[in-house]
Amino acid sequence: MPMREHDNPRHQPTRVADLHRFDTVIDARSPSEFALDHIPGAINCPVLDDEERRIVGTIYKQTGAFEARRVGGAMVAANLARHLRERFAEQPANWRPLVYCWRGGLRSGSMVTWLRLVGWDAQQLAGGYKSFRHHVLAQIEATVPKLRLKVICGATGSAKTRVLQALAARGEQVLDLEHCASHKGSLLGALPGVPQPSQKQFETRIATCFDALDLSRTLYVEGESARIGRLSVPIPLVAHMRTAACIEIQADAAARLDYLLRDYAYLGDDREALAGQLDRLKEMQGKAVVQRWQEWALQGDLPPLFAELMALHYDPHYERSQARHFEKWPLRQQVAAPDLTDKGIEAVADAILQLNAAG
Repeated sequence: MPMREHDNPRHQPTRVADLHRFDTVIDARSPSEFALDHIPGAINCPVLDDEERRIVGTIYKQTGAFEARRVGGAMVAANLARHLRERFAEQPANWRPLVYCWRGGLRSGSMVTWLRLVGWDAQQLAGGYKSFRHHVLAQIEATVPKLRLKVICGATGSAKTRVLQALAARGEQVLDLEHCASHKGSLLGALPGVPQPSQKQFETRIATCFDALDLSRTLYVEGESARIGRLSVPIPLVAHMRTAACIEIQADAAARLDYLLRDYAYLGDDREALAGQLDRLKEMQGKAVVQRWQEWALQGDLPPLFAELMALHYDPHYERSQARHFEKWPLRQQVAAPDLTDKGIEAVADAILQLNAAG
């Protein structure tokens, strides 16, 4: 009896663990689905764009599956023809692509069928993006308890993120949650022109960082709150951070203010937006205080604004919140930071490594 195509061992559904075996990973979903989250390194080649997907969905609800497939099939064929002419035109005969859609169904199946007809050894990800999403959540849950965390703490303006970067430059393992979240974590931490990722993509970025870790070595992480901007740090990671050893960067107010004025200088570029963000502090700080801050913001006068934000808002809550959030706060190690220039930050990173070497 002749072997059917789906019986061919080369064409059996592929698992997430097999991603490395392929030359290209193709996301066949719509652009908006891809933007929400996708497998790292995947390219987006939709078989239906967002508007086409909406049209097919409407036809399915109003008329039924047959008419939706008839109309959608023509759209899929046109899109596949375009990808063959453009995105895949230069691929050699031995190209091995892996294709996925939402659940590993018709969209990726249609593309795989056409790619195989051309002669490429195309395969389909079993379970589609949903299987990858389950992998991400399982990866975080399984890896977090094994992490040898050391949490870098310090009052606002202590250059904690820059210290993490200096540690990474020295070959140390770091988890930069603010980089994963595209946000500095503070009230004014939104990055100009850089939207935060979705919650799913944030978690994908964290899981991807975990993939490269040596679990026998220390992993440095900044002492974040449970939320970074509008994103939530995964609960298992928050819980593990709360029980980890802490290292506190100790810098005086003058050094921290100098650093903040350099690190947040861009806030003066949009004075109206800065003043608007300060509105959120009226209930906590009072209308008169916030009004004074907003006047400074509108004038672009950042030194007194940042000095009072530190003195009246951030610093009063700092040690109390650290003691509440980190179980080992009373046992923390401390590193002095007389200045937070580039040279001073390098010195802080070296001091942290000396503490780690000492045990």
